[in-house]
Amino acid sequence: DSQPSVEIHVLQGERPLAIDNRTLGRFHLDGIPPAPRGVPQIEVTFDIDANGILQVTAKDLGTGKSQDIRITHSSGLTEQEIEKMKNDAKMHEAEDKKKREEIDVKNQADAMVFQGEKQLKEFETKLSPDLRSKIQSALDRLKEASKGTNITEIKNAMYSYNQAWNEASTQMYSQTRQQQTSSQQPGGEQTQQSTSGEQKPGDDGKVENADFEVMDDKK
Repeated sequence: DSQPSVEIHVLQGERPLAIDNRTLGRFHLDGIPPAPRGVPQIEVTFDIDANGILQVTAKDLGTGKSQDIRITHSSGLTEQEIEKMKNDAKMHEAEDKKKREEIDVKNQADAMVFQGEKQLKEFETKLSPDLRSKIQSALDRLKEASKGTNITEIKNAMYSYNQAWNEASTQMYSQTRQQQTSSQQPGGEQTQQSTSGEQKPGDDGKVENADFEVMDDKK
């Protein structure tokens, strides 16, 4: 939350993780307004000219502020180095895939914890004490699981957490429907009484007909 800058890390290589690739350059985009996590939108573009010079530009879409870096061909790799990187990527493909999955799952769990803490405060008054306790317990379990590297345990904790919120959502929507029904009911009864009052029958339950005569004032 509230980060005033973002670091752009430019890499070269065939591996899915940054640590296994070669750094070409780093730069910072400063002066962006502090905002909640996930709100800022940074656009990064890559442009290579005819001379092989790479220009990387980062732009904050909210303010229009931008920063860039130029990377010359001297920062690149030889043909032998490129070939070695390709071979390494093939050799470690299964290992890299597993590491990537672990990182993705942990990031997803971290995002769920962050969002869950906000939602629990936001909907606290709309949840029953039992459901609040159940969600908090599932959230604590997810926090603890995300600290480790057991992906199965993290996934199970994420599932339990989602189930707790599904139950809570069902309760909140049910309460909303009940409130809407209660607020509409008095109006419906009043309309019915008003309508029945327009055609009030006689004491014997029959509708009475009455004779009438039109008077002409000119006579």
